[in-house]
Amino acid sequence: MNWQTIVKEKGIDVSIINFKNIERERIDADFYSNTFLENESKIKALGTKLMSDICYIKSGTTPKDRDDALEEGIILLKTTDIRNKPLASGTSYYYISEKLAKKMKSTQLQKGDVLMNIVGATLDVIGRVSIVPDDFPKANITQAMAMIRMKDENFLSGYIFAFLLSKYGNLQAQRLARPTGQYNLNLKEVSAIRVPIANKDFQKFVSKTISDYQILSDKNVKAYSNAEQLLLKEINLDGYKPSDKNTSVRSLVKCLADDRFDAEYWQPKYDEIESRVSAVPQKELGQIVSMKKGVETGSEAYSEEGKLFIRVSDFSIYGIDEGEKRISDELYEELKENYRPHKGDVLFTKDGTIGISFAIHEDIDAILSGAFLRLKPKAKINTDYLALVLNSMYCKAQIERMSGGAIIAHLRPDNVMKLKIPILPEKKQQELADKVSSSLKLRNEAKDLLEKAKRAVEIFIEQDEKQALAYLNK
Repeated sequence: MNWQTIVKEKGIDVSIINFKNIERERIDADFYSNTFLENESKIKALGTKLMSDICYIKSGTTPKDRDDALEEGIILLKTTDIRNKPLASGTSYYYISEKLAKKMKSTQLQKGDVLMNIVGATLDVIGRVSIVPDDFPKANITQAMAMIRMKDENFLSGYIFAFLLSKYGNLQAQRLARPTGQYNLNLKEVSAIRVPIANKDFQKFVSKTISDYQILSDKNVKAYSNAEQLLLKEINLDGYKPSDKNTSVRSLVKCLADDRFDAEYWQPKYDEIESRVSAVPQKELGQIVSMKKGVETGSEAYSEEGKLFIRVSDFSIYGIDEGEKRISDELYEELKENYRPHKGDVLFTKDGTIGISFAIHEDIDAILSGAFLRLKPKAKINTDYLALVLNSMYCKAQIERMSGGAIIAHLRPDNVMKLKIPILPEKKQQELADKVSSSLKLRNEAKDLLEKAKRAVEIFIEQDEKQALAYLNK
């Protein structure tokens, strides 16, 4: 039996490459997989330009003397911030000082810059892209990503972003990535990505779709903020600012009762907040919900394909983003009964960035990491309202007090169950929940626009600009 017969019978993916066609001194089999070769063939059939001909490409730096735990300053983006969507101003970022940022001024970002991850633990991280919107604050990047800035006036950054987001751009990045402990791309390899030449009018349509995404995304953030402000008004915290008082006297009996003797726990602002909300009926979270913890599978369980393993970095007050880590379908089947998010659950982060919450509206084929708690109501309460309260300044103050300012933020589940939850009338809960729902609807509409821009570029490559424009105009 010859090898061709074995390949056919076993369904093995085999490609045959002439030695003279070996590229970039790459002889690893993955580089010549049929998926990558077919993608290259499709791209080369079109008129293309190299990224190096279109753009300036630089990587950032990871300063050794960076400041830790700054609450404000200049944003230093990390690979976890690059999420295949435009950067968002309302997101929590890592900050560095203005002095340190000046040392990195050569890679200070400008509006329209496209960013690409070039270092990552998995291929899901490599090639992930973002774009800097017009109103984004001052920011810089680490050496784990490339900054791509237009120099050819015949190409628009919105089109480049959508192309790199598409499967035809992303497959090129994945092909070029080298597995050396971590996957990585160097700038020369990013420069070698081929971009199809598109009519300027088509590029403008794609770029406008990206801009429309940003408009809806901003509306989503404002709508959620409006819901937050209305909640604070209802619980008497609207416009609250802590007083200048910086001393607090507590009896030994009280310190023993709370088992806390550290000054941070007894800051006057916590008394002020509690006093303002005291007029509103409240219950401890444990009286309202039952709780289940997530699970830690260990990094050895991660796989290239399979079901999503949700970590804190994949999660926000707006829901679950596309994650970096996956586990096998077999492991998922073992874990799903106890660790899969279900409709009606409220997710809550107890580790890392603690206190982020979101109400689930449909079953999700994924597994929650051990950093999460799954909260299921056992008393009548609107889950969107509950998530809004858990994300509020009131609960954040309680969480801050409980966590004790540890370097690695952690909140014990029994302490989470002690959080005080204001119980507003059912009608008011629904009113606030409706505002949250409106915000999430805007978010979903924005996500649809981003998918539309990406798919339009793919249709352009697969068919032609006419069909792609027809799709955009639907």
